[in-house]
Amino acid sequence: MPGYKVAIFDMDGTILNTLDDMTVACNYTLDLMGMPRRTKDEVRMFVGNGIPKLVERIAPEGTDKETLKKMLDAFMPFYSAHSMDMTGPYAGIPELLKRLKDKGIKLACVSNKADAVMRKLCDVFFAGFFDDAEGERAGVNKKPAPDMVWAALDKMGAKKEEAVYIGDSNVDFETAVNSGLDCISVTWGFRTRESLEKLGPKFIVDTAEEVFDIIMG
Repeated sequence: MPGYKVAIFDMDGTILNTLDDMTVACNYTLDLMGMPRRTKDEVRMFVGNGIPKLVERIAPEGTDKETLKKMLDAFMPFYSAHSMDMTGPYAGIPELLKRLKDKGIKLACVSNKADAVMRKLCDVFFAGFFDDAEGERAGVNKKPAPDMVWAALDKMGAKKEEAVYIGDSNVDFETAVNSGLDCISVTWGFRTRESLEKLGPKFIVDTAEEVFDIIMG
């Protein structure tokens, strides 16, 4: 019997390496506003709580709300148009999803990435794999709130006891805890193994193969 019947995946830093495209979009926005650029390592640490929060974090300290809105209005269409320039799946992820699907495991993607962009990326890179996809949108609390995870479980007709959440960051760990799910933390994403170990997830893995083995029990 499988260890879990449902696997819910984060997107950025877990199934897709989106960091290069997000860094370019951040620096495009900062250039437009005449603000200092950010490094890829800085952007890496700013990602996880949705694009409005990312824009707020890349802006100089003390930037007013009106300017932040202008930055967000510049970021969104640029990133939407360039979200796949350098983005791609991490090693073994398409194969992992196919193997899980073939074994009858229900799959969902739950991300703080803007819903339209997130769904486009799912369609391009993971067509047919996910039973549900939940992205950031108005009226729904973002991770680490449990709302999107619970929505995915409801749509798939699954119980939280049957599910595991797979992610790469503290936001993902907190999402799993708040949702009542076990967490598999992956080391290939936007956070270090050391930072993940401090959180204390049930599992920490280095490869997609390990994710498969845990889910299948």
